Amino acid sequence: MASGTPSPAPAQQSSLSFTQGFLLGQLSVVIFIGAFIKFFIFGEGPSAETTAANRTLARSHRGRELRRSFSVNGTVSASPKSEGKRSSSNILRNPQRLTTDTILSKTYYNVNSHQPESLDWFNVLIAQAIAQFRNDAHQDEAILTSLTDVLNGSQKPDFLSEIKVTEISLGEDFPILSNCRVHPLEDDGSGPEGGRLQARMDVDLSDFITLGVETKMILNYPKPFTAVLPIALAVSIVRFSGTLSISFLPSSSRPAQSTGTPSTPQLPPSTTPTTLAFSFLPDYRLDLSVRSLVGSRSRLQDIPKIAQLVENRLHSWIDERCVEPRVQQVVLPSLWPRKKNTRGPAPGEEAESILGDNEGVRDVREEARREVEEERRRHREAMRLDEGMRRRTGGYQMPGAMPEMTLS
Repeated sequence: MASGTPSPAPAQQSSLSFTQGFLLGQLSVVIFIGAFIKFFIFGEGPSAETTAANRTLARSHRGRELRRSFSVNGTVSASPKSEGKRSSSNILRNPQRLTTDTILSKTYYNVNSHQPESLDWFNVLIAQAIAQFRNDAHQDEAILTSLTDVLNGSQKPDFLSEIKVTEISLGEDFPILSNCRVHPLEDDGSGPEGGRLQARMDVDLSDFITLGVETKMILNYPKPFTAVLPIALAVSIVRFSGTLSISFLPSSSRPAQSTGTPSTPQLPPSTTPTTLAFSFLPDYRLDLSVRSLVGSRSRLQDIPKIAQLVENRLHSWIDERCVEPRVQQVVLPSLWPRKKNTRGPAPGEEAESILGDNEGVRDVREEARREVEEERRRHREAMRLDEGMRRRTGGYQMPGAMPEMTLS
């Protein structure tokens, strides 16, 4: 009678399956980490030309969508004109209503045949202003303090430590504006002039404007300061080229509005000031140079993905602020001559300075006259002394003197 012995095959199979599963899991993790490092960290991005073309198409599409949504939902109605309330006084004559065609005809500007202008004189003025700004920035540390406060403001993420500015370069070259042309602005024409004029000019800047910072990325999970990763970053603007659009938004008056309740008084009338609106066309190009250094001992230098993230962030920042159809508006001061804006000597001080100059001239003349009179007096005294000596010694000859020789 044969006794059956237990077979160890199931135990061996279970241990083998566990080992295979463990090795397969580790291998999958290694493959995932290797693919992440290769394609995400060290992966090469598209070429600059392809990136610029894709961004231009995206901006154009986004601009069309914004214009369409604005025309459907946010159409601005024409401001009511206060023609019913005219001043009872006829001293100030009402000017003729100006249109863009009238302005162009009176300034002898033909948008179809006028040649684009070079704007050389304007480039010189802009260069002087930028040069003065750079000189002021080198004399004090105001720009360093301002950048440090902005970078460490309330919008700084919690996983970043204090951001320190390590390098600032404001460049050495100046922007060149050229090919300026004026044409009527294609809008709804609801302004008081029935439309506006817009100036477009090409802007080109080739320089090396650099901002370098360093910080530390802090991992606060599962406990605070679990890991710290030093990061150094330097971003440089190498070239900027695009088309700048400038136009004036005239001031408009809004009449008093009623609040709807009899107990509450109506709102007073308000006036919006004249503003200068400027923006860039979507086909602008911004070339950047991003240098990065990650780690303390084993450092990773110039990671392409970090450069892509920084470039996308900067382009988004510009697109959201000053790329059509969005514009930046700058309030213009009043150009009417006022006493408080006058610089130079006051009228009384100027008269005093002229009188002082005249008195100074008279003092010089008086002093010169006194010197001449003193010189003449000395000469007369010398002549009288010489005459007296001749009179006292006249006809007397010293012993041993030669004949006909007198002592004078």
